[in-house]
Amino acid sequence: MQKKEQIGEIARYRRDGTRVAYQNKDISSKRFGESLKGGSLEVYGIKNSKIVGVRPTNLPTIEAKELRLDNLFEMEDGSLAIIDYESKYSEKNKVKYLGYIAQVSKRVYNEYGEFRPLRLIIIYTADIERGATNPILDMGGFALRLEEAFLTELNPVLIRKQITEKIDQDIPLTEEDQMKLVIYPLTYRGRKAQREAVSEAIDIAETIKDDEQLRKVESGLLVFADKIISNRDIERIIGRLSMTKIERWYDERQKEAVEDERRKQQDKSRSEKEEIVIKLLRSGVSENQVSEGTGFTIEEVQDLAAKYNKKKKQTE
Repeated sequence: MQKKEQIGEIARYRRDGTRVAYQNKDISSKRFGESLKGGSLEVYGIKNSKIVGVRPTNLPTIEAKELRLDNLFEMEDGSLAIIDYESKYSEKNKVKYLGYIAQVSKRVYNEYGEFRPLRLIIIYTADIERGATNPILDMGGFALRLEEAFLTELNPVLIRKQITEKIDQDIPLTEEDQMKLVIYPLTYRGRKAQREAVSEAIDIAETIKDDEQLRKVESGLLVFADKIISNRDIERIIGRLSMTKIERWYDERQKEAVEDERRKQQDKSRSEKEEIVIKLLRSGVSENQVSEGTGFTIEEVQDLAAKYNKKKKQTE
């Protein structure tokens, strides 16, 4: 089956009737979100935004066509952050935001048995200037306060100049450089200029020599430029970021996470068993009996006994 036919099979329609390969972009969203671990949203002008974890929202009523990161971020300060992107301002959007908060809060409470601090961050494209929005919804006994960032405050000409100069000089792009290139199209005003900037951003990305950085940037462009990217540019990216590559990358990360958790559980289990060995030895049980009863070899029991005695002497 040809690439174009494969894209067509998984395509859905935008409101304007154009086709969008959403399955590819859903996977790209997960992949891009995972790559943000350890990074921050400072590039947007959002303070205290160090990301320590990324969790999929799994909120069925949030529509796939919304321009947003399909992730729930765990922040360094212990809070959870929902990110949404807007190219138009409307008070009515706050109803949508309340829905996000209600669903995320419900899921978090079901998982943890308590509520956690929640941040709702709205990032406006260059079509919206600071001062043209109202970040607070005051309903008397209840108030919603949004955190806002405005891409109009970023200079697209400067972004392009800095990034292309680094690439030309074989200087590695920083995390901030990559994020700026991803949002570069949204720093322009107007749909036409933004769409042209998407093509330009892809052209620039194609000159990046580091494959991982290239994939991150192009996956990010699929996510961030959702409402403006043309079908031609979607196919350009997907032609390189084939489903197989994206899925492999994401599966590898998932497997790593599972393996890390398994190792943690094994370490925890062994630590608990070692404590039992020490308690048995302290109560006078012989090393041979401890070995038979716990499954540890006699050498392991003797090694634990030696470590315990050494630690005991150091504290005396």
